[in-house]
Amino acid sequence: MSNEKKDMLPVSREIVEVEGVYTDELGRENYLQKGEEFPADLVLGETEWKLTEIAHVNKTEVQPKPSMVAKKSSK
Repeated sequence: MSNEKKDMLPVSREIVEVEGVYTDELGRENYLQKGEEFPADLVLGETEWKLTEIAHVNKTEVQPKPSMVAKKSSK
């Protein structure tokens, strides 16, 4: 057997696992977010989708500096 990678591409109605730009069998591009379903083509029906560009998602939480947090006033 050859060492070629034989992964199956996602098809329509499967859930998107990686956010980014996907291209279908006809070369049409679509930006899909994680959790969405891969859309079906109106003519072809179920199509395969290939990830062509991964989205850059910055999900780091920014914590304020302690000096900027209001202190509770004691009464």
